[in-house]
Amino acid sequence: MLVAAAVCPHPPLIVPDLAAGAAGELEGLRTACDAAVSDLLAARPDRLVVVGTGPKTIEFAEGGVGTFSPYGVNLSVRLGAGGAGDIEERLPLSLTIAAWLLGRTPVDVPVSGLSVARDADAVDCLASGAELVSGNERTALLAMGDGSACRTEKAPGYLDARAEAYDASVALALADADVLALAALDPELSEELWVAGRAAWQLLAGAADGAGFEGRLTYDEAPYGVGYFVAVWS
Repeated sequence: MLVAAAVCPHPPLIVPDLAAGAAGELEGLRTACDAAVSDLLAARPDRLVVVGTGPKTIEFAEGGVGTFSPYGVNLSVRLGAGGAGDIEERLPLSLTIAAWLLGRTPVDVPVSGLSVARDADAVDCLASGAELVSGNERTALLAMGDGSACRTEKAPGYLDARAEAYDASVALALADADVLALAALDPELSEELWVAGRAAWQLLAGAADGAGFEGRLTYDEAPYGVGYFVAVWS
């Protein structure tokens, strides 16, 4: 069963080693993410599952390895403290950032990861989320995902007039723990707006359906023209 959930974004620049002189620009985001992870652990789960988008759908056991070498920094992280991990199958960026975040806070429960294909069908995401928490273990879920990357002319996806309204609807859904609103996100529109978090948010919606959570949105900014949200559901 799901006892708590949190949402964090996964911009590489959240890692100070990658941001260099711009590290201070995302200090507020780092602080919000640290607090969200602490809130997850305060729910005293039996296990923590991290979900995020990637090139394909694949499960990662504790100890899965991610690296920031594609971003010019020789830095590797592991998902959780145990296990040797699979050095052949690297964590995607979403789970690599999650592993880095979890490394900033003492985590004393087993951690595993689930990478969901960015173009995964919405119905499949909802079903996967429900299956993920169908057992009796007290499960905490950390969903990693960015909003639209089309908020400004300098954004990775340039400016799209629909982006701000899309992100506003996501922010409201996260603040209200509105699983129906997340479930209704349009995969095609999400792809057009360069949204990296849609599949992970819909997996969260499937896991939290019927749980009666209350939401709290603690961060909602677009510092580089990309929507970043941090939220806690409890």
